[in-house]
Amino acid sequence: MADLKYYDVILKPVVTEKSMNSMAEKKYAFYVNPDATKNQIAEAVEKMFAGTKVAKVNTMNLDGKNRRRGMVVGKTAQKKKAIVQLTADSADIEIFTGL
Repeated sequence: MADLKYYDVILKPVVTEKSMNSMAEKKYAFYVNPDATKNQIAEAVEKMFAGTKVAKVNTMNLDGKNRRRGMVVGKTAQKKKAIVQLTADSADIEIFTGL
């Protein structure tokens, strides 16, 4: 397993209608490094966003999709998605407030 720093764990937020609706329950979705563990994801969220406390982390591995261009067949890259549940007394994550 690679030695990941906290700033290498979270790649980008997931901005979909479903993820925006779940923000009312203090659930936030991120694409994360495929080698990251749940403990590393929780630590990265607490360090990157001040005032947040993670209650629970759910992860899912997403396989690459089949793509074809002419006769050449390939796959897109695999991804890992994490849904982070914050505690009730935790501060909100600021990057999602303006969306």
